[in-house]
Amino acid sequence: MKCICYTFAISAATVSNPSNLRRPLTSNPPSILTPNFPLKTTQRSPIALGSQSSSEPRGQDPETLIEDLRVPDDWLLPSKALEESEWLRVTLHKWLDDEYCPEETNVEISNVAARSFYQSLLEEQTDVGEILLKMARELESISYQESFHGAFSSANAAVNLIIQRIEQL
Repeated sequence: MKCICYTFAISAATVSNPSNLRRPLTSNPPSILTPNFPLKTTQRSPIALGSQSSSEPRGQDPETLIEDLRVPDDWLLPSKALEESEWLRVTLHKWLDDEYCPEETNVEISNVAARSFYQSLLEEQTDVGEILLKMARELESISYQESFHGAFSSANAAVNLIIQRIEQL
């Protein structure tokens, strides 16, 4: 299984001191530039990095292709969406309790994540990245003051569980 690393280009117009851009890059970029979960590369529905206009990569190295992560279309049916969101609520709650410790916030996190996932499916949102961003925004409504979690770590955990479920199909 390969991990995808993201790199970011910074234009001089957005940097207050462009001379800082001339520093040599280290061989180990910060870990915040890589996703918290591995993404498999496959030959199914590849998208060339930097180009989403064509399904046929033009002269692209196969290593630069990533899988277009989407939930299965049958999950968009209301009954299946309800089933999958309930699965996420139960599984995420258990994962949070096991990974950290049992706390009341885990119940709220799993409820909000499941509700967000259900709404995304009913809105026919199949892109896992879009589901992640929507879920993280909605999880920001929770108070994490007395918790080991945060909105983005919770959303990442939920989406990681969703991806594992998709891979089991």
